[in-house]
Amino acid sequence: MDSGAPEAKPVQLPTAVYPSWDAIYDDNVTRLYRLMHSKVGNRPDAEDLTSQVFVAALKSLRPSATIGEVRAYLLATARTVLAGHWQRTLGRQVTLIDVDATDLDAFAQPASSQSSNKAIDHATRILAALPERHRRILVLRFLHGYSIREAAAEMDITVTNAKVLQHRALRKAAGLDPEWSELRPADSE
Repeated sequence: MDSGAPEAKPVQLPTAVYPSWDAIYDDNVTRLYRLMHSKVGNRPDAEDLTSQVFVAALKSLRPSATIGEVRAYLLATARTVLAGHWQRTLGRQVTLIDVDATDLDAFAQPASSQSSNKAIDHATRILAALPERHRRILVLRFLHGYSIREAAAEMDITVTNAKVLQHRALRKAAGLDPEWSELRPADSE
């Protein structure tokens, strides 16, 4: 069946790419930071992990890759970096980022005030149930952003003692939250 008209070729849309490494960083840093913060729960670790993602990605990521490819690669790298963090911190991998189920754009916008208030209430209840020293180390470290050294100085204890106290406080807080207790190993204490 020749209609006499030339055969239509499929239209190929141009795929968007980032103009530079700076553009890759600027467009993705906030998303990745919020993703990491949602997984580790504190600013210093989230900042460190976010920078580790970009350092790792710079080695292999092609700047000519499409925006979607860049975001998928950064998300896969984030998963690897996060797994390494939990391996170093807890001796086992705890958190997985499901690349297929994670919408990185969801981390570009701050959470709604209703869900933020709910999270604040939840955290307040957990902190209130902790002994004073445990509560204090967690507040200094994660709410006030103190380094472990600064928190130790504020509490007039050694850095080693502050690390142990923080570890115990986190374990106790995890035991107070039924959602977290599923993730922690059975205690022999």
